Amino acid sequence: MSQELDQLAASFGDNDAQVDLSDTLPEAWLALLLFFSLGLTVFYQFITRYVFNDSAAWTEEVARYLLIGTVFTGAVIGVAKNNHIQVDFFYRFMSPAVSRALSLFTDVLRIGFLASASILTWMLMQKMGSYQMTVVDLPMNLVYGVVLLAFVLMTLRSLGVLRRHWRQGHSVLERPENM
Repeated sequence: MSQELDQLAASFGDNDAQVDLSDTLPEAWLALLLFFSLGLTVFYQFITRYVFNDSAAWTEEVARYLLIGTVFTGAVIGVAKNNHIQVDFFYRFMSPAVSRALSLFTDVLRIGFLASASILTWMLMQKMGSYQMTVVDLPMNLVYGVVLLAFVLMTLRSLGVLRRHWRQGHSVLERPENM
């Protein structure tokens, strides 16, 4: 009976491998913090609305802004890991030279787009000036600052992805099996 229990415990993952978080990106920790804050805010909203029948007005607005921060910080992780949606179907039918050139062009285009988005977000923040949030008495530029930071980080991470693709001689578009 004891041997059967040991086998059953082992099948439930009693002997799992050690978890190594040393390669976790700093952006992932920030996204986790924002997501956890979002969860606490929504939980507080739920309790005040359905338990105490007196909803806290600020929670809806703060939850919206925390969700924005979580999404944009998560996008930085996607860029860093090069996990965004991509179509590699046509690369299979191109010559290696055309495929390589188009892959590098895609990387450069992504950097250009994200750098432009960073500049446009900065310009928007300048125009917003001292505009305040609706319910919470804080500047809206806090939200746009997180978006700006995310765009700048995505631009920098895209430069790293381009450098990695250049060094290894191919990208995931050219060789999706190496993903």
